[in-house]
Amino acid sequence: MSQSFIAGSFLKLATSGVQQLTPYQPGKPVEELERELGITDSIKLASNENPLGPSPLALEAIKNIASSINYYPDGGGFALSNKLAQKHQLDASNITLGNGSNDILELVTRAFLTPLHSAVFSEYSFAVYPIVVQAVGAKANVAKAYPEDHETMPLGHDPAAILSQIDDSTRIVFIANPNNPTGTWLTPAALEDLFGKIADNIIIVLDLAYTEYMDEAFRPAIKKWIAKFPNLVVTQTFSKVYALAGLRIGYSISNPEIADILNRVRQPFNTNMLAQAAAIASLDDIKHVKNSVEMNNAGKGLLQDAFKEMDLKYLPTMGNFISVNVKQDGMALYEKLLQQGVIVRPVANYDMPEYLRITIGTQQQNERLIETLKQCL
Repeated sequence: MSQSFIAGSFLKLATSGVQQLTPYQPGKPVEELERELGITDSIKLASNENPLGPSPLALEAIKNIASSINYYPDGGGFALSNKLAQKHQLDASNITLGNGSNDILELVTRAFLTPLHSAVFSEYSFAVYPIVVQAVGAKANVAKAYPEDHETMPLGHDPAAILSQIDDSTRIVFIANPNNPTGTWLTPAALEDLFGKIADNIIIVLDLAYTEYMDEAFRPAIKKWIAKFPNLVVTQTFSKVYALAGLRIGYSISNPEIADILNRVRQPFNTNMLAQAAAIASLDDIKHVKNSVEMNNAGKGLLQDAFKEMDLKYLPTMGNFISVNVKQDGMALYEKLLQQGVIVRPVANYDMPEYLRITIGTQQQNERLIETLKQCL
């Protein structure tokens, strides 16, 4: 074997898109942070997880099937796909399962983008969009968001700007609703109007990771839109309100032809047995979803009132998190909070250097965040 290895040699072998990628940086495990900082009893409000935890029905389903993990899972996810089809009043042929909804975003990109094509998404959109686009060597056309002083939706998606970035090379448009990390949203009427102005040969990806937290009046008409817009792919996840983030399970809804294409590039057994079982059980626990949303709404109100008291501007949100302008270097304040055992998310990587994104926690967690933030400010 040759011993002439030079640092960086293998990177040169990678595709041009991969060479230029900056890996996604997740937060450190809580245990590691506590060890490094010499602290205990920290709270994590950084990753938009459900502090209520998973449904007891999901935990029971995992327990019941755990002894069978020596077998491969159902590669097609028959039972879960049919359960989801029933939930959305569609057919199982409309469903594609993913290892989290991130997996679906990558499947769509791999299936429809090449270095000759472009994808459109808004400023301040979910970090995975530019990653998956660049990984296949495609071009990212970034639409300007509404300005920070916009009357109703600061830093939110601007439909006109999105349309202006579509060109002859565009093959995918990504729209997160609500958007992460801003929490902002477009109304159903605005979305439907936007979809109608996008050509049929462009795939529209509507990312609904946080849709269960939205007020009822703003929730999307998925079944109607799938029938009306054959180029629409809706992605959803069990990581947020269903609290199965650690199991990585998500899905998409699309017309059967697109679902068939996605299933062609989907890896065999991409969703595991425990995740499928927990997801099926979670769909039956309507009370758990209701309790999660109610706790989130109460926490959102508490945090918003506290930010007003501290004279801090925050972005409107329909998610289980809130982004607040702390009027100083967000990373520096994040470090101060970290020393006090309060873990939030700095979002300078989204070009929001004075903002912190804070997951809405339990009442006790929210109260501790408020008091610690006051001290650090």
